[in-house]
Amino acid sequence: MKIAVLGTGGGGRAHAAKLVELGHKVYAGTRDPEATLARTEPDMMGNPPYGQWLADHPGITLGTFGEAAAAADELVINGIDGHNAVAALTAVADGLAAKTLVDYAVPYLYNPDVEHPWPTPWGVMPKLDPCDTDSLGEQIQRALPETKVVKSFVTQEQTTVVNPGVIAGGDHTMFVAGDHADAKQQVTELLKAYGWTDVLDLGPLVCARGMEMYAHMHSAIGFGLGQQFGGHFGIKVVR
Repeated sequence: MKIAVLGTGGGGRAHAAKLVELGHKVYAGTRDPEATLARTEPDMMGNPPYGQWLADHPGITLGTFGEAAAAADELVINGIDGHNAVAALTAVADGLAAKTLVDYAVPYLYNPDVEHPWPTPWGVMPKLDPCDTDSLGEQIQRALPETKVVKSFVTQEQTTVVNPGVIAGGDHTMFVAGDHADAKQQVTELLKAYGWTDVLDLGPLVCARGMEMYAHMHSAIGFGLGQQFGGHFGIKVVR
């Protein structure tokens, strides 16, 4: 299958590499391919320059967001940063029509001016916007009515999403939410291909609010475990 992965950060790279390993043709999307390939320094998370990484991962074609979305057969993974996701996806809506869009972005506003900041080992905790009464997943669905949006992957580090066995042998839970049963099934099948055995359907896309708000708890657990960045742990729903 031809699958698009929008975003070239660590999460997008994890999905792209795993999908190639599973035999798919991957189209990676970025805002400006020439600028992305011209970078020679690691990114803010310490990932090597994308051009260097891409040379080590044959089977991935880099293009613009629009080119990647249009090239996908029926599945697109959104890893564009949450603050810019709606605008970037709206601009390529035609290429996303009738396709399933898996959204794992968190609607973070960085360096927020808040009355009671949450200090972390790497600076002030970003602010979630929207929060409580809306979600990024729902905003994307409203902006792309012809696309089937599924919120998933967001409660875990993407390196673990594509390889759940690194935590407790894979014995933990992943969530999906969306308003299209067929799209949720498609994402569930992808998760099974990644190695997930416990996928919990939370219901309609409004449940994306809970998944996005969990991002702060994910960080807090990581801090409690002494992990400054990311989180080498899983969530298990016991029932």
